[in-house]
Amino acid sequence: MKEVYLDNSATTRAYGCVGELVKKVMCEDYGNPSSMHRKGVEAEKYIKEAKETLARLWKVKEKEIFFTSGGTESDNLALIGAARANNRSGKHLITSAIEHPAIINTMRYLEEEGYRVTFLPVDRYGRIRLEALKEALCEDTILVSVMYVNNEVGSVQPIQEAAGIVKAYNKNILFHVDAVQGFGKYRIYPKKLKVDMCSISGHKIHGPKGIGALYIDERVKIKPIVFGGEQQKNIRSGTENVAGIAGLSLAARTIYENLDEKVEKMRGLKQHFIEGVTKIKNTTVHGLYDETSAPHIISVGFAGIRSEVLLHALEEKGIYVSSGSACSSNHPQVSGVLRGIGAGQEFLDATLRFSMSEFTTLEEIDYTLDTLYNIVPMLRKYTRR
Repeated sequence: MKEVYLDNSATTRAYGCVGELVKKVMCEDYGNPSSMHRKGVEAEKYIKEAKETLARLWKVKEKEIFFTSGGTESDNLALIGAARANNRSGKHLITSAIEHPAIINTMRYLEEEGYRVTFLPVDRYGRIRLEALKEALCEDTILVSVMYVNNEVGSVQPIQEAAGIVKAYNKNILFHVDAVQGFGKYRIYPKKLKVDMCSISGHKIHGPKGIGALYIDERVKIKPIVFGGEQQKNIRSGTENVAGIAGLSLAARTIYENLDEKVEKMRGLKQHFIEGVTKIKNTTVHGLYDETSAPHIISVGFAGIRSEVLLHALEEKGIYVSSGSACSSNHPQVSGVLRGIGAGQEFLDATLRFSMSEFTTLEEIDYTLDTLYNIVPMLRKYTRR
């Protein structure tokens, strides 16, 4: 049976070269980077090279790069660590209403710790309302966090404009970006964007799972949330995941090779898919789908069919998609993102996310469209009304 993987926003297939390198580090260059002997020095070199890679891609300093277990930990460290370190200046935090659970749930936790959080509304395309951001800022505000690309509908946030508004109000307010879905699709330069902290994850860019990175501007005051042997300047203790770090570094270098061509290819496939899927009656594409949206994410509502039913019907045909954020897929619920953009009631539990990578082909897109043309009318026919 043909296999079509269109769930790349959940995770990506690792590059072959990344898999080989990870195995080599785990089985040959397996020393602890804190050890003083040769095996430790060999391991430490991978960390140094990874910092050089990310510093070059971000145009930041190597000492501003910290490795974590993934995007979720990077987000937690940025929000909790910065909030606790700066709470004498205020206890007001701002984010958007359609952030990833790694941000939303962390903000909810900080509310329990006594912080006040403002969740900014978004327009029907999933972009934050800049006027609402201006109105939310106050003397007590210490941190703003806005994602680069929304993981469900692919909206791209006006990060530079938002950060400019924040810094114009008070240059000491920290600005964090969850760039997990944007890194590897866009060239992101935190200092140019006036971003103080930026989170990424390895498994979204054809790297290993369980590894992420956080850029922290050297001027940012932050407290650790993990305590141990004081690795990484005591910002993130614990023996470094050297194999993961090496894999993340190689994946980052590889994904940015010929990036423009890769993005152009995905945009072409995205447009082709949208033109085809909207031929099906009672469907809608959520958010924008021109060049101002992410090149790899398509959110489609199929009125009259529960998303879980359609997802498994596609799975039986070898097509793998998602019904929303994979991080909350074990606990089915109506998407806060769809509610946030004002999606119609008929689409709240009837939406699938199709997400591509550089490996996706036109043949796979056409096979998916043909399958949808056949099964959507059939499923609607048997849906109870």
